[in-house]
Amino acid sequence: MDFSKIVEDKIRKALDDGEFKNLPGYGKPLKLDDLSGIPEELRMAYKVMKNAGMLNEETELKRELLTIENLLDNCQDEAQRAVLLGKLNEKQFRLNKVLNSRKSTHSSVFKDYQMQLHNKFK
Repeated sequence: MDFSKIVEDKIRKALDDGEFKNLPGYGKPLKLDDLSGIPEELRMAYKVMKNAGMLNEETELKRELLTIENLLDNCQDEAQRAVLLGKLNEKQFRLNKVLNSRKSTHSSVFKDYQMQLHNKFK
């Protein structure tokens, strides 16, 4: 028995009956995540963690830092480069503030791990 056909028929009937019209966001474009700053082999894990509510401010800041660093690597315009450097400094400051609040940056094990991560994402 082909369940995909049954499911498609039920969805089509519900759509025709207007059962989806009261859903939040109906008729609005989807908000897609920009995963360009995340290596392809880690994107699925990132999505799973994000959907499970496991990502914290530190993770988001690191992702934003990687994106800005990638943009800087490819930036030709000096004015845009200055703006990106300002954003990079701001994000780095916020990340350091988060890490200092947890007092985990003083551990040599943490520093080794941080360097390994930094080298992996470079």
